Amino acid sequence: MTTTTQPALAAALDETIGLLAEHYVFPDVAEQIAAVLRRRRDAGAYAVDSAEELARLVTDDLQSVNGDRHLRLVFHPDEVPSGKGEAALTSLRRDFDASLGGAPRVELLGGKVAVLELAPVLFPVEWAAEPLAAALTLVAPAPALLLDLRRCRGGDPETVALVCSYLLDRRTHLNTQVWRGEETQEQSWSQTHVPGARFGGTKPLYVLTGAGTFSGGEELTYDLQQLGRAVVVGETTGGGAHPREGWTVHPHLEATIPVGRAVNPVSGTNWEGTGVLPDVAVPAEDALDRAHALALTRLEEITAARR
Repeated sequence: MTTTTQPALAAALDETIGLLAEHYVFPDVAEQIAAVLRRRRDAGAYAVDSAEELARLVTDDLQSVNGDRHLRLVFHPDEVPSGKGEAALTSLRRDFDASLGGAPRVELLGGKVAVLELAPVLFPVEWAAEPLAAALTLVAPAPALLLDLRRCRGGDPETVALVCSYLLDRRTHLNTQVWRGEETQEQSWSQTHVPGARFGGTKPLYVLTGAGTFSGGEELTYDLQQLGRAVVVGETTGGGAHPREGWTVHPHLEATIPVGRAVNPVSGTNWEGTGVLPDVAVPAEDALDRAHALALTRLEEITAARR
């Protein structure tokens, strides 16, 4: 006789399968993955009494067909509100309050090279606009900028566009989100006007990356790289280009389902599965020193050319 999971966990699993089939950006792949989950469920593979263990097992199977790292059953140690998007917002709010609004580090290095770290995520723009505007205005006078995204694990496309607006001189098409079924597209553009001062679109800019740079952090990196605006220094990023939504399926479980895909207007593709490849490949822990050295050399070249 097959052992079953607790009723609440079994219901969460079945709801996750339904959400996958209904919302995943690639309907044909959704059916393949759902078939894996149903087969594993019927074989008793999820016969556990721990929400955390179920999340681990189901996530492994969700990602087994095409390796989509946004496709997850997430365990939350603390209970989260029910509904679409509520679990993520609860967790994000705690991180926002603990990270100065997503800009935990602003520093001036030798040669007046500024460092701005954005982490742990690029928070929803309605929260993050004020602290990010303040941080970006603070570094605007610097002759060169190191944008540290090594610990940036995701974020809001609108916030990506806001940050890009400070690093470009004119309104620019950054990205297009193509939603499930291909019928609906949504373009993302930098802004014509920003609060405070711009760093601008011509001074040396270096983006620091690591294997933990993911999702929204990757979009910011990829957008700037494809525009030829920044030199990317560090490691290949995590490889998650699909915007996702989250649904609470249990007081401690959130099903995250990608509902679209990114299309860059320059490359015509995205970084899903491959990650963003650095222009200068170094271990993440060495990226700051290497980028600082590159910035100093570039500033010397600029000074020499003006003489």
